[in-house]
Amino acid sequence: MILTNLRAVLSDGIRDGLEIVVQNGVITGIREPTRGDGRERLDLRGNYLAPGFIDLHVHGAMGRDTMEASAEAFRAICEFHATGGTTSLLLTTATAPLDDIQAVVGAVPVCQSEMPQIAGVHMEGPFISRARPGAQRAEFIRNPEAKLVARLLEQSGIIRRVTLAPELEGALEAIASFSSRGVSVSGGHTDAWDEQARAGFEHGMRSATHTFNCMSSARRRGIHRVAGMLEFALSEPGMGCELIADGHHVATTLMKMLYRAKRAAGICLVTDATAGAGLAEESRFQLAGRDCVVRQGACLLEDGSALAGSASRMIDLVRVMVRDVGVPLHEAVAMASESPARSIGLENKGRLAIGAAADFVVISPELEVQRTFVDGKEIFSL
Repeated sequence: MILTNLRAVLSDGIRDGLEIVVQNGVITGIREPTRGDGRERLDLRGNYLAPGFIDLHVHGAMGRDTMEASAEAFRAICEFHATGGTTSLLLTTATAPLDDIQAVVGAVPVCQSEMPQIAGVHMEGPFISRARPGAQRAEFIRNPEAKLVARLLEQSGIIRRVTLAPELEGALEAIASFSSRGVSVSGGHTDAWDEQARAGFEHGMRSATHTFNCMSSARRRGIHRVAGMLEFALSEPGMGCELIADGHHVATTLMKMLYRAKRAAGICLVTDATAGAGLAEESRFQLAGRDCVVRQGACLLEDGSALAGSASRMIDLVRVMVRDVGVPLHEAVAMASESPARSIGLENKGRLAIGAAADFVVISPELEVQRTFVDGKEIFSL
């Protein structure tokens, strides 16, 4: 297949006058247009062609939750997020009994052949701070004891990312163990002081979960003002930052500050979408057993006291970064594709490059998704 009449969104800018050659699900050519050679040609009508989006943090959609640990729930989540250009995602668990989390991890391998979007699991909790639970259920929070970590490491091929609080007892040993097995460790739902965050980094933590949300920031300790996880993540070049750019979780000024500190290479856009994503206004849903509601485009605990994930798709985040934050389109796309791919070691995804997977999203000039492809096969079309 040859994709023609497109505007290619590359890592360093947008290029017109190219065509993309795909064979066996892989990009085999990026070239100036040629005459027909007998292969199928797909005219994209002048729309943008971008690498498929990679969502590292998604709990659900359409009333379905990852914690259901069922093919039906996983399929609904994948299908909804394909409409937003997502070609790879990490099904994200909530703070819950370890048996329930492992049920999700166990259900993923049998679904991956049918649902190639599923790149693995992001385990968010239960190793988080009781001081910063957000919408997570505090009764299931626990320390990362060595025996629990060893149990989880048996499934390290499926668990690709873990969010934990580095200040917890046993956390540094857990970070080192996960990192040594290729699991991305992200600091989140944390009340860490600066030195505790740095200790996590020194043991292998390389990311901050939903930056600005549910994390410590600068505060006084005695007569001194000391940084927290937020300032550590902003200032440390080796730390990547998740960002829920849905217009609810983080104010525009804060997103501009993050962009100026980390640039595109240091930011991974994530939806943190929960089961309310895709549902109508005032729809009720549950997040890890807590009653929630969709209201004014946001997902909230039913009493309105806190956000409960988001109702967004990846394209919605890209649009906010371009229109509200003023980020060039190719950089916003990189935050949704190349940066997250690098964060979890998906070496053949996240870029329009020869040898990369033919995972694409076709985007209109108005920044709406027109079509989504995984391994060269269309999984969504308007």
